[in-house]
Amino acid sequence: MRNRLARRAGTAVLAGLLAVTAGCTGGDAEEGAREVDKVTYLTAFASFGREAYAWVALEKGFFRDRGIEVEIKPGQGSADNLKLLAAGQAQFSANDLSGVMITLGQGDYQGDVRAVAAIQQRTLNSITVLESSGITTPADLVGKRVGGVPGGAPMLLWPAYAKLAGIDPASVQWVNSPAQQTPGLLAAGRVDGIGQFTVARGTVEKAAQGRPVRLLPYSDVIADLYGNAVIAPMTLIRDDPDLVRRFSEAILEGLIYSIDHPDEAGQILHKHVPSADPQAAAQEVALMQPYVFANARAGVLDTGRIARAIAVLQGAGTIPAGLAPDQVVAFDLAPAPA
Repeated sequence: MRNRLARRAGTAVLAGLLAVTAGCTGGDAEEGAREVDKVTYLTAFASFGREAYAWVALEKGFFRDRGIEVEIKPGQGSADNLKLLAAGQAQFSANDLSGVMITLGQGDYQGDVRAVAAIQQRTLNSITVLESSGITTPADLVGKRVGGVPGGAPMLLWPAYAKLAGIDPASVQWVNSPAQQTPGLLAAGRVDGIGQFTVARGTVEKAAQGRPVRLLPYSDVIADLYGNAVIAPMTLIRDDPDLVRRFSEAILEGLIYSIDHPDEAGQILHKHVPSADPQAAAQEVALMQPYVFANARAGVLDTGRIARAIAVLQGAGTIPAGLAPDQVVAFDLAPAPA
């Protein structure tokens, strides 16, 4: 049933995107004459299974079919990705949308970006701990050490999560770590928890040699937050909206195909990133299904939800007043609710 919903959702979204693109490009004749656009895409966070959809879109020809040649590079979290976009070293990235809101809202970012499609309809952020730690609630984190990527979404969102969970954000010490090393920190006992996505349970348990983990999802205490979204610089959105639409089409097709074929997605990721475990990757892709197809729609970005998410972050004191939804999302390019 879920796969049928996924295919219906994907077909509806892609049909709408294709219709808009065809209207902008003049149809099939011009499509055949289009020169190939070369772009760089940054994953949200390294080369974990939840990022496999980008390589699936590449492998299955979804980018090629739309006249795009893509170089996929592993990202290192929201702040780093946004800096690379601002510097012109990438044209698209996946970023945790709440992390983007925080960065834009705090006013210290030198670039201008917008989201153009949602990857997950709910935030994947969590604090992940070993079950043997005895940590079962956010209050149990007081006085503990948590590993995370500097500028990564779990760290950026931590103050809002902690305040809404009723604890002092400063009562937890964050330990900086590169993306690939965070599971190992937890496994080695160097930290009590790590900022990690919920779908990475299998990856973390593998690093912990099979020891079970417990998740403290941010979504349990923060409502209306999206997960990752496709982000593009405003210069590209203004100068070449057709490229942005075509890229969004391709990446969403890769996302939908991956959710429907998680085992194949894991194998494709392993082909392009040999260090990636195909089984762990497939598990992450499968676990993303309810996050991607909330309300049976893929890619959608809703104005009301964005406004509520901004209000939550402002209410928690994470960002000051003044940020508006159209400063976060290019709604004329993003898939809209039905």
